[in-house]
Amino acid sequence: MIFNKRASGVLLHPSSLPGKYGIGTLGEEACKFVDWLKEFGQKVWQMLPLGPTDWSHSPYQAYSAFAGNPDLIDLDFLVRDGYLTQSALVDQPVFPSGKVNFKIVLPYRQELLKSAFVTFKQTGGFNRSDFHQFWDQHWWWLESWSLFDACRASLPGKDWTDWEEALQLREESALASYYSRFKDQVEYSRFMQFLFFEQWFSLKNYANRKGISIFGDLPLYVAFNSSDVWSNQSLFLLDEKRGPTLVGGVPPDYFSQTGQLWGNPLFDWNRMKEQGFEWWMARMHFNLRMFDMVRIDHFRGLESFWAIPAGEKTAVNGSWMKAKGEEMLQLLQNQIGSLPIVAEDLGLITPEVDMLRRKFSLPGMKVLQFAFSEEADNTHLPHNYTDDFVVYTGTHDNNTANGWMRTLNQDELSRVQDYLGTTLLDNWQLIRKAEESVAKLAIIPMQDILNLSASARMNKPGTTRGNWIWRMQQKQLKAIHGKQLLKLTKLYGRVD
Repeated sequence: MIFNKRASGVLLHPSSLPGKYGIGTLGEEACKFVDWLKEFGQKVWQMLPLGPTDWSHSPYQAYSAFAGNPDLIDLDFLVRDGYLTQSALVDQPVFPSGKVNFKIVLPYRQELLKSAFVTFKQTGGFNRSDFHQFWDQHWWWLESWSLFDACRASLPGKDWTDWEEALQLREESALASYYSRFKDQVEYSRFMQFLFFEQWFSLKNYANRKGISIFGDLPLYVAFNSSDVWSNQSLFLLDEKRGPTLVGGVPPDYFSQTGQLWGNPLFDWNRMKEQGFEWWMARMHFNLRMFDMVRIDHFRGLESFWAIPAGEKTAVNGSWMKAKGEEMLQLLQNQIGSLPIVAEDLGLITPEVDMLRRKFSLPGMKVLQFAFSEEADNTHLPHNYTDDFVVYTGTHDNNTANGWMRTLNQDELSRVQDYLGTTLLDNWQLIRKAEESVAKLAIIPMQDILNLSASARMNKPGTTRGNWIWRMQQKQLKAIHGKQLLKLTKLYGRVD
């Protein structure tokens, strides 16, 4: 188990933090949130993936499995570090409260980040020892990522298979030519990663000093239009034109009658095994350095995965195929010992998937919003838990607790009231049930602590608009919220 003692934490993505510049960042507000967690007895800050996102802004559709998202770089820290002047931040647009408007935020930020890059170059930043140290640690993925990022921004086309063939195939002459052609953009991309990881590890170290563990999230799959697929084409199921033959998703489930069609290319597990799972080992070690523990999203895909023929319009016409996740995890365990990993084991879970989780002593997940069907043996009902789970009132894919309660019909409402033992149903009754459960770790979304309506939902699976934009407003976070959370955390033995 990750925790020897009971613990409690909060789910909040950094982009949802308050702040002056339209989107939450890794700056002062993030440190204040760490202080808030510490003050009110929380031990864990869980967040969503931190990679550079595509047009959908979904953290689960990133251009890289290793790069950080420049959208999270803090601008005030760039002033502090001498990359920008304070006056550069004075003339800013009017940002909406309570949500991220990427159409306003991104152009504003890009202009400032470009200015910071000019200062960095003019002051000899690439010759500094701290940049050299960063490059020495990250060149093995950053070299390909920075060229991919430069080409993606500068060449026409939807994805890397629209580039000239020599570049698609990563011929040495083509790589050298495009490095030279887009040298400024390549260096800008590297500078962005230098800033991101400098700010990230400053925040992580601050949290760890306060006794707060950072809980990261690792999507099982990577996006097709990513540096990872372009740089490792032999590791994915691609056709002779380098397009995916099969794509990822899940069959019809709680969230969608037609399943979820993610569209990610699938791994060639046989080829990965031949290479000693080198790519997976690099990815896991990288993430376990970034975070104190990691959730593997769609963990069941490490045992078997839903493979959908490329070109299908829904996820209905797929089939299950076997993965080699057990061999991969065994190799990782041989290298590092106990695995600080949580298995996202929601949805259709077979005995084989459960056996894989238990073999490596990985906590699974329980979600209270899934608990209140008519069956007393529903595995999400707390009386059926064992301690090797992380319990949530809801996840980033669920409605808020407030919003969920408003969708219940009378029969469902009666079951919830009967189970919770009260007709005065509110968000704190659900939080109480999570905190009192035997699950070793309880994680509460910030929206539920604040008792926010469905408008604060982070994501609605199966949709592409209006997601990932919620932001907490500073005025929403009151001491009474923290005190109530601390009271329950103490009451149920989750505070030292």
